[in-house]
Amino acid sequence: MKRQTLAVIDDDAAVRQSLLWLLESDTLRVTGFDSAESFLAAPDNAAFNCLIVDLRLSGMSGIVLLQTLAAWPYCPPVVMLTGHGDVPHAVAAFKLGVVDFLEKPFDDQRLLAQVEHCLQQDRVAREQHQRESRLHQTLATLTEREKEVMQLVLAGLLNKQIAEALHISMKTVEVHRARVFDKMGVKSAVELAGLIASLAGAAGKP
Repeated sequence: MKRQTLAVIDDDAAVRQSLLWLLESDTLRVTGFDSAESFLAAPDNAAFNCLIVDLRLSGMSGIVLLQTLAAWPYCPPVVMLTGHGDVPHAVAAFKLGVVDFLEKPFDDQRLLAQVEHCLQQDRVAREQHQRESRLHQTLATLTEREKEVMQLVLAGLLNKQIAEALHISMKTVEVHRARVFDKMGVKSAVELAGLIASLAGAAGKP
């Protein structure tokens, strides 16, 4: 089984090292970073399954890092740590999607439980993101005419109505419709509608 990976981003060397000792295991590989900038510069930063981020980092703060990560196509779950917690920072962190906001000194068992929760959440969310990415890539392979036919199919029009709307023959509609279904991996307009609805729902997530 492939080891999952976790990034610890904390400019306190002692805290960072203690977290590495606490979290490293046979199933989890942990990498430490002394700043948000060094994490962002890492070539494989998008592959981490969970991030532990200190709020008050030298240079870019933890909150600014979260804002940066929010623009990524996929951001793994984040646990934020702080030695100087306050309500406004906690509220900002949760609005940016952190799983938990822990004050130092924190309870080791609570942190371990939250990391395990994050890893489980990442498995599900990453698979969903990959499915959505593949679907977007498939949509990009449709020709303009296939997209037109697909939209009218989704609107509930029959082949005859689509042919009239696009000023093409029913046979041509049938060909384009079949190609759309084949590319999208569906067998019916209902399945196609479900796929497109799932994409729309994902786009509307906070």
